[in-house]
Amino acid sequence: MALQKLSHSFTKIGYKPLQTTVRNILYSLSFSLFCICYTTAQEFDKTTKKPIQSPKDSITLPKKDVEPKTELLENEKDQDTVKKDSVVEPPQLLTDKVTYKSKDYMRLSRRENKMYLYNEAEIIYGEMQINAGLIIVDNSKNEVYAYGIKDSVGDYTQTPVFKQAQNVVEPDSIRFNFDTEKALIYNSRTKQGEMNVKGEVSKRVNDSVIYMSNVKFTTAEDVDNADYYFYARRIKLVPKKKIVTGLVNMFIADVPTPLGLPFGYFPLQEKRTSGFIIPSYGEENNRGYFLQNGGYYFALSDYADLTVTGDYYTNGSYTLLAETSYAVRYKYRGNLRFRFENNLTSERGFPDFAQRTTYNIQWTHSQDAKSNPNSRFSASVNFGSSDFFQQSTNQLNTGNFLNNQLSSSISYSKTFQGDPQVNLNVAANHNSNTNTQEVNLSLPNVNASVSRIFPFAPKVGVKKGIIQNINTQYNFRGENRITTNDDDLFTGDMFNDARIGMQHSIPISTNFKIFKYLSATMGTSFQENWVFETIEQSYDPDANDGAGEVVRDTIAGFDAFRTYNFSTSLGTTIYGTFNFKKDKKIQAIRHTMRPSVSYSINPAFDQFYDEYTITDNPATLDINEEEVVEYSRFEGGFFGAPSNTFSSSIGFSLSNNLEAKVRSKDTTDLEPKKVVLLNNLNFRTAYNIAGDSLQLSPLSITGNIPIVQNKLDINFSAELDPYALDNNNRKIDVWNIDNGGSLFRLTRASANFGYSFSSKDFEKGKTNEDPLTNQTFQNGGRPDNLFGGGTDFREEQSYRQNNKDTEKKDVKNYNYKIPWSLRLSYTVNYSNNARQNEISSHSIMFSGDVELAPKWTVGVSSGYDLKNPGFTFTNLRFQRDLDSWNMSFNWIPFSERTSWNFFIGISSSVLSDIKYDKRREPDRQL
Repeated sequence: MALQKLSHSFTKIGYKPLQTTVRNILYSLSFSLFCICYTTAQEFDKTTKKPIQSPKDSITLPKKDVEPKTELLENEKDQDTVKKDSVVEPPQLLTDKVTYKSKDYMRLSRRENKMYLYNEAEIIYGEMQINAGLIIVDNSKNEVYAYGIKDSVGDYTQTPVFKQAQNVVEPDSIRFNFDTEKALIYNSRTKQGEMNVKGEVSKRVNDSVIYMSNVKFTTAEDVDNADYYFYARRIKLVPKKKIVTGLVNMFIADVPTPLGLPFGYFPLQEKRTSGFIIPSYGEENNRGYFLQNGGYYFALSDYADLTVTGDYYTNGSYTLLAETSYAVRYKYRGNLRFRFENNLTSERGFPDFAQRTTYNIQWTHSQDAKSNPNSRFSASVNFGSSDFFQQSTNQLNTGNFLNNQLSSSISYSKTFQGDPQVNLNVAANHNSNTNTQEVNLSLPNVNASVSRIFPFAPKVGVKKGIIQNINTQYNFRGENRITTNDDDLFTGDMFNDARIGMQHSIPISTNFKIFKYLSATMGTSFQENWVFETIEQSYDPDANDGAGEVVRDTIAGFDAFRTYNFSTSLGTTIYGTFNFKKDKKIQAIRHTMRPSVSYSINPAFDQFYDEYTITDNPATLDINEEEVVEYSRFEGGFFGAPSNTFSSSIGFSLSNNLEAKVRSKDTTDLEPKKVVLLNNLNFRTAYNIAGDSLQLSPLSITGNIPIVQNKLDINFSAELDPYALDNNNRKIDVWNIDNGGSLFRLTRASANFGYSFSSKDFEKGKTNEDPLTNQTFQNGGRPDNLFGGGTDFREEQSYRQNNKDTEKKDVKNYNYKIPWSLRLSYTVNYSNNARQNEISSHSIMFSGDVELAPKWTVGVSSGYDLKNPGFTFTNLRFQRDLDSWNMSFNWIPFSERTSWNFFIGISSSVLSDIKYDKRREPDRQL
């Protein structure tokens, strides 16, 4: 439509011969090329038919473009001295197509040789695009000017937007030259990575270099009203690469600070690049002055990186940390972290001098399930010194400090498709107790199985009956188990007590229906256990200075024992429904019961037992009295000893569920809402037919009571014993009711629950998101902060930045209510198996956060021991969001981990080294 208007305007002013030519030029070269041709169009002398040259015109128009499309007389042809080939076509001034548009009007001024585009104007030339309220094209200079315009209320709007490739600049005005492709930009605003840059005057030299004067650059969102910025008189900007400045000074709230540099270099690369990591400094009472977390970052490739940092203290303590992350899309990803610490206390030669070296290895590896469906490799490793988290410097991980178990697992699994299918799993497992410093290793640990087969099942159709449902499978487990301690770890002594065992098992089972409503199962299992050392026992009356003792000799060599058993069960499901009137709130209650009776028999394997005789032991026996002791050579071995006692028992269990149908408050709901009143109330006991005494097992009760649907459940358990106790609090074969007591003795009970709620639960139309699903913590600990948060000072800044990016708040819409959240965990245990009648443990843990103001948050994690009154481990948190900055204060007010940490720094990772970090680390006793 715009092109038709332009063509029509030429016709009206008397340039009809050029109408077709202009239209073709516009369609082929766009408006800028047309403007050039338009300004060079000439008038012809009526007699000579030669063009009349304009004094302002410096470009000769090609003859083929201006020759009138009329027939010339023969004598006029002879008078024409200009040959058709004598005019050389000038070179193209534009190298790409130019497109343009505007909303209100496009005006051509022949006198000024300019074109005006007004209101939502746009010009696109190659990769360059300019949007503005007013765009002026000067054809004589081949330049474009772009400005904003004033709206109806006088505000300056539609300021120019200059785009080239991925670079975007938003200035007040622009001057751009098509020939040189250089530009002058006034009051430009651009974003380079996380850095916002505003320059008073910018000169764009080419696609990769921009010179700017009187420049502010900051990571704040609003560069015009930044809470802080760096000011430089001159800078060189290489988009997406770097900013190089002369004298630079830091301003906070438009107030200059003493922080300045004679020159500055700010990287802007979007890809990872190698570089130094600036350390932080401070002082500690026991180790002196220090430099922490200084090192180098290696951008190895697009798939992996490496960070090497360290700490050094003036008393000689030091720490080394190496961490790498790797990832290959659609295949695998992982993270490997190694930390070594050499901790010294006091000075060498002093009586209180102590030295302790600790280390920790953490490795996580996960494989994409689609990369290889038939094989999978995974790793989750947390391995190192038992006291690493107690003695570690430069980090406070409360969760790992309170946890006394470290565990690791590395596994590879392979599935061999076929009928039957074969599964193989090879793993290495580790578990260590940080209190006892005992380390248990299982490497390798091999498990193999053949999938379940039905030898009598029909080839087509459903399996029916006891015979067709018979199934069996094969399982194999082989393990090399090592038990050692921190001192012997990675030495030859750790293999002295290594034990190897292998187990083969073949279970056979079937299931069928009885009288249509009863479900029956039957099964037997055969196990063969292989060991490679046994223990022979004998009695030596002359040992121990004549007092006599049992001598145990370890016999190396292959040995095996075999066991088998049989079991069967019968169960059904009974439903009972109580209906009420439809107008009642509770319309129905349904009780579901699942009774079950089972029988099991375990033979006695006496063939694997031997005897030795104790004689003439004056410490325990009279003279010439003998005692025969029965033992198995497999006792204390890898799988233990098989039972030499015949057992035949009947088990009873009853499971209960209680549900109600409640009329919904929403009148549009057609169906009532189902509410669970009691969930899995289970009763279990057993009767030993082959036993001589104490044949009835204690009655075990477990259950779950939903209080708030999907939010609060109370779990409880209890144990009731029908037998009485004697005067020494030992259980005897007498019913408790016959001994003057009740039918059962309550010997054990427990109850616990966990609940999370917040202010959102009390707002209509809003749901509370579980905070456990929105937090990610490294290096262990609990995600609900019940035991306090995990803090690695080296990575603390990145944690804050990630949380800030995902939890930005709209301050303008703040409703002045105080948002809060609270997480509770309650546990109580009761013991009375020997008439102690006491609460063995009783505690409540809590963690909460209160947002006092839109950017102020206060949190606490603590607990209270109700049995031994007193607060448990307590952690207080104070956080302030300063827009471009973060400020936090963490405080552990008491316990052996008493410490505090104050931090204030820029949120952006680009300037994360600009910070103030002061802390008092907990005192550690080596």
